[in-house]
Amino acid sequence: MASRRRWAAWILAAAGLLPGVFPAAALAQGAQAVYDVAGHLPDLRFSLSGAQGRTVTDADVRGRTVLLFFGYANCPDVCPTTMAQLTEVLGQLGEDAAKVRILFVSVDPHRDTPDRLQAYVNAFNHSAIGLTGTDTQIADLARRYRVSYQIEKPRPGADPAIYNVAHSRGVFVFDASGRARLLLADSANTAQIVQSLRPLLK
Repeated sequence: MASRRRWAAWILAAAGLLPGVFPAAALAQGAQAVYDVAGHLPDLRFSLSGAQGRTVTDADVRGRTVLLFFGYANCPDVCPTTMAQLTEVLGQLGEDAAKVRILFVSVDPHRDTPDRLQAYVNAFNHSAIGLTGTDTQIADLARRYRVSYQIEKPRPGADPAIYNVAHSRGVFVFDASGRARLLLADSANTAQIVQSLRPLLK
């Protein structure tokens, strides 16, 4: 029970999850921004679709520290801001950046084809990997890491390709062995992220 309460607190602080469900006002000013989740989340495990028809699995990033983030290419604010910040983090890590991979998993597979998603992440960082899959694959992976997202249905008569997606904001950090180590809150600044990653890159 205590473990569940701790996890709920992490999610509240880290993600703001779905607008209207966990409002920003719920986050205490100066709240912790980096959470130790070692032993509380499963190891990194996935099999998803990457660019050029390639299947990408957790084995492809084994040996590197992974920053896992869920979003979508049409996101107007959270996703580009997070991608830009993680790119800045890699820049500040210097040579150690080669030991890190950003995985951007789309929760909007109907619009985000693998090639389109890779082009999106390439605009921020060419070492980042854009991944998507079937509705079931995405839902299973999101459930594995307790990530919430919600796709709004287009209004009757509206363009079926225009709709909004609400999703979690936290970034999950896995070590080179694929073990879950950290959860980075939406409030984490670049310096805090860099400092938290340094011990994992030794």
